[in-house]
Order: sequence, then C-alpha cells, then structure tokens
Amino acid sequence: MLATPSGRSACPHAERQHRLAVQLTYMIPGAATIRVSLNDPTQRWPHPHTIVKDEAGRTIELGRATATVAARWILRAWPEADWTHPYTFDLAEATLTRSDMVAAARGR
Repeated sequence: MLATPSGRSACPHAERQHRLAVQLTYMIPGAATIRVSLNDPTQRWPHPHTIVKDEAGRTIELGRATATVAARWILRAWPEADWTHPYTFDLAEATLTRSDMVAAARGR
C-alpha cells in the first residue's frame, strides 16, 4: 500500500478493515467468516444478528455479547452498505460481500 508523505497509509479505510479482521480473529478463535444482518429472527425490530463459520463451514456458537459486539463493529466499519441485506465478512481477506450475492453465485 502506498504511503503519503506523513507516513500514513494512502488507503486508511482498507487498513481499518484489516485491523478489524485481526481483532475479530483474536476475539473469535477459529472463525473464518461472519455473516451479519439486522434481521435477528428472535426479534421483531431491527437487531444485529451474526452467524460465525469456521474454515470447514461449521457454525461457531457465540455468547450474546460477543455476537452483538462483532456485528456492531462490522456495521460501523461499512456505514455505506445497504444493511437491509445480510453481508458476509471474510476474516482472511478482510472483505465484505452481500450474502445473497454469494449464494446466487454458488448456485450457478
């Protein structure tokens, strides 16, 4: 990544996303992806909801506080995303993709 004369990253938003991926990897050992939405099936109103998967695709159970914190961190890192749809955050790549787009691509 190119740096500015001040020595700071020329792409601070991407750097922030990579730092978030590292923090979430430490917070949730074994996690590979985190699916985030505002449609918690146990709530009637918009509420952060997470589903964490490991490399093999198995679900990792989280406590309520950890799940909520992870979802909120991801929501805040991408304020421009359309959160009416679920998104998947890949911790290895530090990328966020719309979950329904990923599912549609796999179905083809």
